[in-house]
Amino acid sequence: MRLNENVYKSFKWNMVLATLLGGLLLGGCDGSERSQPPRPAPEVAVITVQLQKVVLTTELPGRTSAFRVANIRPQVNGLIQKRLFVEGSDVKAGQALYQIDPAPFKAALNNAKAALDRAEASLSAIRLRVERYQELFAVKAVSQQDCDDAVAALKQTEADIEYWKAMFETARINLGYARITAPISGRIGKSSVTDGALVTAYQPVALATIQQLDPIYVDVPQSTAELLRLKRRIEGGRLDQNGASQKKVKLILEDGTEYSLKGILQFRDVTVNPTTGSVILRVVFPDPKYILLPGMFVRAVVQEGVNNQAILIPQQGVSRDHKGNPLAMIVNEQSKVEQRMLTLDRAIGDKWLVSAGLAPGDRVIVEGMQRVRPGVAVKIVPFNKDKTKRGPEAGPDVQPQEKIDGGA
Repeated sequence: MRLNENVYKSFKWNMVLATLLGGLLLGGCDGSERSQPPRPAPEVAVITVQLQKVVLTTELPGRTSAFRVANIRPQVNGLIQKRLFVEGSDVKAGQALYQIDPAPFKAALNNAKAALDRAEASLSAIRLRVERYQELFAVKAVSQQDCDDAVAALKQTEADIEYWKAMFETARINLGYARITAPISGRIGKSSVTDGALVTAYQPVALATIQQLDPIYVDVPQSTAELLRLKRRIEGGRLDQNGASQKKVKLILEDGTEYSLKGILQFRDVTVNPTTGSVILRVVFPDPKYILLPGMFVRAVVQEGVNNQAILIPQQGVSRDHKGNPLAMIVNEQSKVEQRMLTLDRAIGDKWLVSAGLAPGDRVIVEGMQRVRPGVAVKIVPFNKDKTKRGPEAGPDVQPQEKIDGGA
C-alpha cells in the first residue's frame, strides 16, 4: 500500500513539472515573436520618365538596280568582223564595241556620191538652157512648150540633187552604224555573239548590255498602311519632317554590315502595286567601288522624321498580363506601387518607345518588379543600367521591322 502511494506521488510531481515546462516554453515563444522587428519594405530600382528627342527610322527591304542600262543592238545588217571590248570591263561612252563589215556600206556611199556629183554637174547646163529659152520666148523664137520643158528639166535636176544628197547622207550614216559604239559609260557584260556572226538591224537579242553602277538605285517597297500611319503622325504634330538630313538613307548589306556611304531619297512613287499594296521608294547611292551590284537584296533605313517628345523606357521595366497587354509598375508620391497599362510603339534596342500610359516624372520600376504588387510600399534604390540584364518580367523578345536612331 505504501508502494502505491509513492508511485502516485512521483507521477503527480512529473505531471506538475511537465505542465510548468510547457508553460515556460510557450511563454518563451510568445516573447520571441513579440520581440521580432517589422519586415522592411522591398527595395526597387526605378528610372524617371523624361521626354527625349529621337530620330524615327523605318527599315525596309529592297533591291538594287542599275542607274542606267543600255542594250546594245545593231542598226544595220551585216557580218561581225571583230569584237572590240573585253567582257566584264568598264567602257566609256563612244567607245567602239563591234565592227560590222563596212564594205557594202562604203559601196553604197560611193554610189550615192557619184550620182550626186552627176546631178550637180548637169545642173549648170540645164539652168543656162532655161535662161536662153526664156530670152528666146520673149522674142517669140521658141514655143511656150519648149520653155516649159526646159523649166521642168531644171526642177527635176534640182530634185535629183536633193534625192542623192539624202541617199548620200543615209549611206554615210549606215557606214557609221557599221562601227557599233557604247551609248553610255558603265560596265559591260558578256557578249552574245562572236566574230563572224551575222546580225540584223534591231534584232530582239542584244549583243551585250552596259550598266552604269555609279551611282546606283535602291528600290524599296513601303506599305500603304505604314504610309498612312506616317501621315497621321505628321498631321498630329508627333513627327517633324523638316530636318536637314531628312532624305539621308542608310543601307544594310546582305551580310548584316552597314554600307559606308549614305544615299539620297529621290522620290516616292504615286502608284500602288495592287498585288503587294505598297509603293516604291527610290534611293540613289554612290557606288565608286562597285560594292553594290544590280539585283542585290539590301535593307534601307529610311528616316521618318524627328519625335521631339518621345518617351523611352528599358525593356525590363515592361511586363505583360495574362492577355499579353504591356504594363509597367510605377512608384507614386507615397512610395507605393501602382500599375499602368501601356501602349507601345516599337522597340529601340533594349528600350521601348511608349506612345501612351506614362507621363514625364513617372518613376518606373525596372528592378525588383517580381517582389512587389500594387499598393505595396517600397524603398527606392539607385539603378545601375550597366549591370542590369533583362529579366523574365520584361516579356517576350520583339524584333520589329522598324527601328529608331537617336537619343536625348
